Amino acid sequence: MTKRHWTGSYGSIPAEIDADRFPSVSALLDDAMHRYADRPAFHSYGRTLTYADVDRLSTALAAYLQQVVGVRKGDRVAVMLPNVLAFPVAFVAVAKIGAIQVNVNPLYTARELEHQLNDAGVEVAVVCGGSMGTFAEVVGGTRVRTVLSVGRGDLGVVDAPAGTCDALPPGSIPLADAIAAGEALAFEPVALGGADLLLLQYTGGTTGLSKGAALSHRNLVANIEQFGAIVPAAREPGEEVVVTAIPMYHIFALTVNFLSYFAIGAQNWLIANPRDMDGFIDVLKAARPTVFVGVNTLYAGLAGHPRLTEIDWSRLKLSAGGGAAVIDVISSRWKAVTGNFIREGYGLSETSPVVSFNPQAIDSFTGTTGLPLPSTDVKLLDDQDNEVAIGSAGEICVKGPQVMGGYWQKPDANEAAFTADGYFRTGDVGVFDEAGFLRIVDRKKDMIIVSGFNVYPNEVEAVATGVPGVAECACIGVPDARTGEAVKLFVVLAQDATVTEEQLVAHCRESLAGYKVPKLIRFVDRLPKSTVGKILRRELSRTD
Repeated sequence: MTKRHWTGSYGSIPAEIDADRFPSVSALLDDAMHRYADRPAFHSYGRTLTYADVDRLSTALAAYLQQVVGVRKGDRVAVMLPNVLAFPVAFVAVAKIGAIQVNVNPLYTARELEHQLNDAGVEVAVVCGGSMGTFAEVVGGTRVRTVLSVGRGDLGVVDAPAGTCDALPPGSIPLADAIAAGEALAFEPVALGGADLLLLQYTGGTTGLSKGAALSHRNLVANIEQFGAIVPAAREPGEEVVVTAIPMYHIFALTVNFLSYFAIGAQNWLIANPRDMDGFIDVLKAARPTVFVGVNTLYAGLAGHPRLTEIDWSRLKLSAGGGAAVIDVISSRWKAVTGNFIREGYGLSETSPVVSFNPQAIDSFTGTTGLPLPSTDVKLLDDQDNEVAIGSAGEICVKGPQVMGGYWQKPDANEAAFTADGYFRTGDVGVFDEAGFLRIVDRKKDMIIVSGFNVYPNEVEAVATGVPGVAECACIGVPDARTGEAVKLFVVLAQDATVTEEQLVAHCRESLAGYKVPKLIRFVDRLPKSTVGKILRRELSRTD
């Protein structure tokens, strides 16, 4: 890769990493499970799994999936779990057999879930009890033939409401039973290479329907190596303690919290419900973390909590922020208590996810997303695809071993997603300073980020327009002290129609995950539009 100006700020950070250090994520996981076999790997609700436990349980599950269910290399397996012990066990099992994991948000509505299962061609799913009602509602319209249910005592803690599992396929079985049966079966190792797909990470699209970013084993191995290179002081093998409150079905937590720290033998304390702030703080007190990773919303909630000072922060080496912009005042509050400022990064599902991060040598909050990672090239392009000068704004375009090969079965979207010379178009607008630090200034795609989760206006608008009496609508993101941004919906009613805010919210809740539901609704006479009829969302943001 051609040397770029930000490498002058690297100091001791290597400009390149070995993206082929491990031939696959499965090989990386196997190395960690053997190297750190007796060390604790995950803690959840009073139960601990060692690295050897994860190896044993995942191998048994892998054998069951192979021998009983018939899962083969390249098959898609949906995992619809919160942060419970079943998640890493399922992930490792899926990786072992060469299948492709499809991460699914357990809070998805029936509409969102059915689209994702069908788009990915999922035939096998691992589902938490609390999501069984929604799953049962859609499973008949999908190719899913086997469901492994995770409930209390099943390496999880969420029970299904009574009567919600009746419509599940005949092949459904508790995860614990599958693992028990698999212990008596032979697991057949699968030959894997870096180009083999590991993950379909779904991300919203301009059409309102999510697309699966197809991530390979090499993509994830590369990003693990890249992240480790930029924060070496928080990477002591066998000694780090991580607290994971961001859900692992989110690519940020999957790569950074889980995989990158599993690779070096860290202990990982899983938080299934970070909204239970007192319970969360009790875990932090017990864990005494060396590494904490969160989104701005999470930091804001903790920084303002009166019990934050009860926690021993003396071992904390790294506070990492991502998923949404970190606010300076929140970082200042966090540092006042923990002694650690928040290091912000930037990434996307399509880039495994980390593109840039503030290196450990930086000793204060920068207000930027840091430097591009080793082996990562970033161009800022104008509308004619010319690279802009340092200090000027342009669309962030990325090339590197962590960048996806494309979207799952979306050739038209793939053609539009990359430049002629192979750079991924992020749709975000950024500015480089002279030292190479990247600042995000706008989102070209009008995406809204609520608590670190992407919300695409077209999807919300398509649902809201389905309310009888709504002529047209448009939504934007507005600042929110708790969630970073909130969805604000502007609605134009048909002549003589009567629609209330309550009706709109109720309708949206039926088809959208909670974080996508409009928090603010304003009825207007007309929407600002261009001469060709395109809604001007930037004009909407100036109306208040």
